[in-house]
Amino acid sequence: MRHFPVTNSTLSATHIGVFLQEKYSLSKDTQCKLIKAGINDTYLVTDNSDKFVFRVYSLDWRSKTEIDEEIKLLNQLKENSISISYPVSDKESNYIQTLSAPEGDRFAVLFSFASGEKQDIISEVSHFQIGQLLARLHKITNNQKLNRTDYTPEVILIDSLKKVSAFLKSNTAEMDFMKSAQKYLLKEFENANNTEIRKGVVHFDIWFDNLNITKDNKVTVFDFDFCGNGWLCLDIAYYIIQLHNIEQYETKGYTPKIDSFMKGYESVTPISEEEKRLIPMLGVSIYFFYLGVYCQRYDNWSNSFLSENYLKRFINGLIKRYYDIYELGDNKTCI
Repeated sequence: MRHFPVTNSTLSATHIGVFLQEKYSLSKDTQCKLIKAGINDTYLVTDNSDKFVFRVYSLDWRSKTEIDEEIKLLNQLKENSISISYPVSDKESNYIQTLSAPEGDRFAVLFSFASGEKQDIISEVSHFQIGQLLARLHKITNNQKLNRTDYTPEVILIDSLKKVSAFLKSNTAEMDFMKSAQKYLLKEFENANNTEIRKGVVHFDIWFDNLNITKDNKVTVFDFDFCGNGWLCLDIAYYIIQLHNIEQYETKGYTPKIDSFMKGYESVTPISEEEKRLIPMLGVSIYFFYLGVYCQRYDNWSNSFLSENYLKRFINGLIKRYYDIYELGDNKTCI
């Protein structure tokens, strides 16, 4: 019987475990378990007391060159003692595996396990340490460039809204707001003082789901799948919007934690006044980008919740709310 073609599959954790035993000389006691399915599928690999994470990239999500660039960045950060989850090579010194899936060849990489746990509610002390960690990372990636995505205003704002428009009608109040905000943001970024803005390699996905914290407050950052080139303050903006999302109903909840994060960052390296002015605008722009990703990956990630009603709630409850908090548009407030 000929199998019907598929666009996305979930590979057997049991068989991945056997594959990893052979490729990485792991023991026969190795166990593998799927822990997250999405744009990429993530498996927890346990070999007695050793743990790893195996990421299987979706078909055509990242090219081999892009993954090579991510690995190059991670090895550089590891060499500079940045606390990250780093790639692990197999017994033949290869980092990238190619798995023959029903939809086509999919790439995969084994990573070290980040000690600790994910925490939604993080102490001010840990926010300070996260700020320091990000600043140390940026000091290394400042003025560097990867052969990966350039996070330009066109990519973040224009291309993303085109993807969203396939799911949200043009004659809605929410789309009117998005178009108005897009026009305003593009103008602000065009007129920004580039001489005061640091550029380099950004993580572009710094949030609580990609940070593990141990009981003694050691922070490890992982999942560099979205790393690329852009203004370094994009990472700062991303972290701050996540604080708003977690503690969105209490100003007194997120304000001191934002302050602690910023102080931690600036204890390592300064943030220019122009970067601080742009951070709220960049936060709104990041919402644009990730809504675009949701729509782009509808087939294998977001179809369980993506609808016009969901988009309207997202825009009104998160983007417009954040836009209004910082009085963007006619009136602007800096961090």
